[in-house]
Parts: sequence; structure tokens; C-alpha cells
Amino acid sequence: MAAGFKTAEPLEYHRSFLKENCRPDGRELGEFRPTTLNIGSINTADGSALVKIGNTTVICGIKAELAVPSGDAPDKGFIVPNVDLPPLCSSRFRPGPPGEQAQSASQFVADVLDSSNIIKKEDLCIEKSKLCWVLYCDIMCLDYDGNLLDACITTLLAALKTAQLPKVTINKETDLAEVDLQKQRRLQLSCHPVASSFAVFDDTVIIVDPTAEEEGLATALFTAVTDEDDRLCAFHKPGGTSLSAEKLQDCISRAVTRNREINKLISKVIESTKSK
Repeated sequence: MAAGFKTAEPLEYHRSFLKENCRPDGRELGEFRPTTLNIGSINTADGSALVKIGNTTVICGIKAELAVPSGDAPDKGFIVPNVDLPPLCSSRFRPGPPGEQAQSASQFVADVLDSSNIIKKEDLCIEKSKLCWVLYCDIMCLDYDGNLLDACITTLLAALKTAQLPKVTINKETDLAEVDLQKQRRLQLSCHPVASSFAVFDDTVIIVDPTAEEEGLATALFTAVTDEDDRLCAFHKPGGTSLSAEKLQDCISRAVTRNREINKLISKVIESTKSK
């Protein structure tokens, strides 16, 4: 009976739970799904991490390559993020060029990298106007069940924290780059942003960490990105229901708490790996 009601009237089905301040999966309105993290998942990458939020699973690999700085910014390197949503992760995605959601997610990640200044691009410059690093941040969704943006930012942050680059110098005589693989250094992160996504039901009820089904029924979706100093780094809301200042502030407060939880998880996993 319940399964038939859910199929025939999915919105009413969810409303029946929201009236009781809970959700179909048993969570409270402000409760995130269990989050797990695995680092060093890709041996061929310079840094990698796999994050699972509920059923949503996303993996990130960082690949560093040498390049010549641009003429406009001769003392800066590059960070190039890309989010891939293959048919493997959900039947809603099709083979071929990146769809609208994948492009939007890639742009969101790029905006967070710029607005938070997580890595100073000057630190990626090896020699002005001659040589710099390009960090290719490839993020792939393996299983899609909503809240893609939170998973992308978390896996990117974890991958960047574990990434190591070899020492590179330019030979003064030959003017060629010399790479010393024996000397590795970690990237210097200037902040640790974490994304927290929310969905609005019937223009009034706000839930955190929406599933794919909840996203499809919501009247608005938005994501707040905060850093470890409780600052708002980015805010993404593609249309939908407007929010009062009070509700918006409450969501940002939840995002601040979420930032502490995720950064604590990342630090714990990295430390456990070191001890092994």
C-alpha cells in the first residue's frame, strides 16, 4: 500500500512524513546521511579521495602537470576542475558530452576554488613566466542519490590535502625543467571549505542533505560553502523559493557545524593512514 502511494503521489507521500518532522528514510529534517571517506584510492594520481554520503559516491583524482604560465598571470599556476556524471552512476544520465548538471557542478567547484582561494595560485608557480604547475582535478560520480555538490567539495578537499608534488627546478645552463621525484612536498591549503546543501519543500520546510528523490520534489535547492573560520565562501541557489533572512542565517549556522564535522573526519582519516 505504502509503495503504491509513494509511486502514485510522491509529493503527498513525502508531506506525510514532513508533517511529523521526519523523512521517509528515517532521518530528522536537519540530519545528514552517514559520511565516509577513503584517501589514496587512485595509485596513479598525485592525490585522491573517495567520499560516500548515503548512497551518493564520488571519487576525485588530482593530476599535476608542468606548463607555461599565462601572459596575464605570469606568476600563477592553474587549477582545472571537472565533474563527470557518467551513465554508470544513474539512469538519468546519458553517454556523450557533459550534460547541464555536470557543467553546472564543474562551474560550482571552480567558483568555490576561486572564492575561497583554497590554494594560492602563486604557490603553483615554479619560475615566473617560465614554468608552473597545472592541477587537473577530475571528479567522477560513481553512484548518484542527490547532494552531488557536497560530495564533490568534500572529495576535492580531501584529495588536495593528500596531494604531493615533486621538487622541480630549471637548469640554468639548458633552461630545461628537472624533476626530483625523491623530494615531495604537500600542497599548502590556505583554507578548508565544506559545502552543505539544503532543499525547500512547499516553500516553507527546509531539509538538509536531500536525496535525489527529494531534490526532484523540492521547490528550491541551495548550497552554502563555509570555511573553518565560519566565513561564508560561496552561496549557490539556482532560482526557486525565496528565503527569509532568519531561515538563511539558520542554514548558514548548520553549514558552519557541518564544516567542523567534515574537517574532523578528513583529519582523522589522514592521521589513521599516517599511523599505518
